[in-house]
Amino acid sequence: MKEEISSNAIIYAILSLNSEITLQKAYLDSGDVPAEERENEESIVEDLEQAFMEFIGVYKQRKKTDQSLPEIEELLNSEL
Repeated sequence: MKEEISSNAIIYAILSLNSEITLQKAYLDSGDVPAEERENEESIVEDLEQAFMEFIGVYKQRKKTDQSLPEIEELLNSEL
């Protein structure tokens, strides 16, 4: 049985990923990342960004069928 993910779950995933990407990038920019861990931390950011883009794609498809959902820009400018 295929279960469809709710719009709220998609929205919270997007907002959470967006926040986590921001935090991870700040950590990378802080200079606190040990050299031996930098490559792994950069890989984590890349994975988070890939997941974020996948959820954005799902959201855009959902938005086509549910016009009550906010525009993606509005969503990304909101606070979690």
